[in-house]
Amino acid sequence: MRYKLDATMENDNSSKQVSDRKPIKTEVENALSSRTLQDLALKITIWGKELGFQKIGFSDIDLGKTEQQLQAWVKQGFHADMEWMHHHGSKRTRPAELVENTLSIISVRMDYLPPDGVDPELLLNHPEAAYISRYALGRDYHKLLRKRLQQLATKIQQEIGDFGYRVFVDSAPVMEKPIAAKAGLGWVGKHSNILSKESGSWFFLGEIYTDLPLQASQPVSDHCGSCSACIDVCPTQAIIAPYVVDARRCISYLTIELKGAIPEEFRHAIGNRIYGCDDCQLICPWNRFADYTQQADFAIRNKLDCSHLLTLFSWCEDDFLHRLQGSPIRRIGYERWLRNIAIALGNNPKNKLIISRLKEKRASCTPLVKEHIDWAIQQQSS
Repeated sequence: MRYKLDATMENDNSSKQVSDRKPIKTEVENALSSRTLQDLALKITIWGKELGFQKIGFSDIDLGKTEQQLQAWVKQGFHADMEWMHHHGSKRTRPAELVENTLSIISVRMDYLPPDGVDPELLLNHPEAAYISRYALGRDYHKLLRKRLQQLATKIQQEIGDFGYRVFVDSAPVMEKPIAAKAGLGWVGKHSNILSKESGSWFFLGEIYTDLPLQASQPVSDHCGSCSACIDVCPTQAIIAPYVVDARRCISYLTIELKGAIPEEFRHAIGNRIYGCDDCQLICPWNRFADYTQQADFAIRNKLDCSHLLTLFSWCEDDFLHRLQGSPIRRIGYERWLRNIAIALGNNPKNKLIISRLKEKRASCTPLVKEHIDWAIQQQSS
């Protein structure tokens, strides 16, 4: 599971995003006929594919059902300490409150699965290796998708003149998954990720809020059926019911979003996963049809698909910052990086070298990391 957050959650960096914004107008300058809008939608689809998006769809802004589900989810505390999930009020589920005069949303998806990586299931069966979520093996996707969406908006502007829009890539209170489902990009699977019969779930999402009254695409039906593979395989049983993820139990949340100590009850289940978790996607039958990415930016960097835990643990903070420049991993910071690796080392078979390296690193670590190193030493010594 990929944390932006993926369980119908998105990390909120709206205060940082200014370059991809064009003020929504009260109305489109030139009234567009129904036929013109149909033609425009077709052109947007063509332009989007030329820009590297595998699927483009359109949705209206009615997220009433999603709003009820989100409120119930937050009320149960399933959002953990991700307070941004509710502190924007209804702006998250009412697009026109977030961006005035929004009438429709252009939703896109882009494949990210790198073609030349070590078999992820093989990695999970070798505890001395570091497992990193497939989406984070290459460059950070935010800038790439945002740039392409801006280029798409520019093409629309060149075609019809000025119009109101705002581009989003996991950068504001936007319910990107329900929007993608309404736009026909796929359906929300039982693991809460968007699934496509043609492409599985290994893709990123992005949106353009617009004041154009574009006709909504036809949503696709749910094809999960009676399958419960993702629920059954989850190491921490975070998918507590079909379509409901408790972030407090999710390894992606624990290794990426959680800033403090990882609860001991989940440490063994984390195994060698040091950044995110893909188990629910790896087991999904629909991912047999997934395509590899065509984007060079998502190619594997720094051999992160097959690195030894002790090698990564030996990095100093400068190594971490330099080697992971441009990587989504960098945002968790060096402290959480060491915290996560310490747990993975503790889950390894007993090894005197591991104990030695843990003790060496402990001398220069923060109290948070020391706590997890002490736990790992205890596991290795008992």
